[in-house]
Amino acid sequence: MLKVLVIGGGAAGMMAAISAKNHGADVTVLERNNRVGKKILATGNGRCNYTNINLSINNYHSKNPKFPYSCLSKFGVDKTMDFFEQLGITPAVEENGKVFPLSFQSSSILDVLRFELEDLGIEVITDAYVVDIRKEKNFVLTLNNKEKIYGDRVILATGGNAAPSTGSDGNGYALAQKLGHSIVEVFPGLVQLKLDGDLFNQVDGVKFIGTAGLYEGNKLIKEDRGDILFTNYGISGPPILQLSRAALEYLYRGKNVELKVSIIDTKTQEELYDYLIYRFSFMAKKTVGIGLIGLINKRLILPILKEMGIDKNKQIAHLTNEEVKKLSQVLTDWRFNIIGSKGWRDAQVTAGGVLTDEIDNSTMESKLIKGLFFAGEIIDVDGDCGGFNLQWAWSSGYISGRNAALK
Repeated sequence: MLKVLVIGGGAAGMMAAISAKNHGADVTVLERNNRVGKKILATGNGRCNYTNINLSINNYHSKNPKFPYSCLSKFGVDKTMDFFEQLGITPAVEENGKVFPLSFQSSSILDVLRFELEDLGIEVITDAYVVDIRKEKNFVLTLNNKEKIYGDRVILATGGNAAPSTGSDGNGYALAQKLGHSIVEVFPGLVQLKLDGDLFNQVDGVKFIGTAGLYEGNKLIKEDRGDILFTNYGISGPPILQLSRAALEYLYRGKNVELKVSIIDTKTQEELYDYLIYRFSFMAKKTVGIGLIGLINKRLILPILKEMGIDKNKQIAHLTNEEVKKLSQVLTDWRFNIIGSKGWRDAQVTAGGVLTDEIDNSTMESKLIKGLFFAGEIIDVDGDCGGFNLQWAWSSGYISGRNAALK
């Protein structure tokens, strides 16, 4: 019986261990924390959005964007939902195809996985931090307490750099490099963006439903709609997280990117101009500061007027058509320079990782070291927000575990 060592007890690692055991291997999971699956508890705002029925290859990003296809096609959404239903998870499908456990508790996913590990007799060693890996006749792992562990196959499922409080510190990259693998430069993905400007303390906490678009010059790169939140450093919310990966990739390539924010996205700029002319026609005696109440969040009024150089106490009757036109432009197309992002602590996923050219996409085995496999976030594959990253963990974990168990 082959001895398979799984380094990392997160989503991908647990799935890899279960898959390897079910395909006949003797499996040990080495987890650096005092318990497995810590990061799972934080997913989906504590509800665990564990997959998405609208999944496509376009939801994934990599230097080789086609790399995830093989895994996702062999162990996709349907097989994932069946797998978890057999463990006890009743799925609840919400808008945008997001799938949650019907209990709406992340702990449900972790509990059934932990029970399955125990039920299958998989050895789980916690507080086991692997500091060195060598391939001799077998693999030799060295823990930080100097203990050595031996195995026939190794699955690296250590995660990336995102959310270091859950144990992700990039250690897996160092282990992969010790065995000759290359690392695509890593950066935070699905993270809040920092914007240039001095108005953000005034609008910190203002939330609205709108559209955010990422631009390089006049070229629209990507856009998304939903709840947007201004913060004291810039901007957050699901649409911003969806744009952040592309924004940071452009920034790290030395390109300038702008964020377009449409506070009012139900009208074009021209339609809003016509509406404002009509709206202001029956409030000529009011100040412009008062005249915008009920149209946009009250806390946005002064910063927007300041941005335009309009006195809040100016009577609406004295507004020029050019000023109304400018106002309609800012409300539908407010531009900000993106200067960076929040750090690893706030990121939901890591972009970059082990170079996919060095991994067999049909088995997840290293092309450089026979018997070495990869699963999850450590690989240069990251998904959009909405259950796609957990699906990659399940798919790559299952495929790596199955193939690591084969003689």
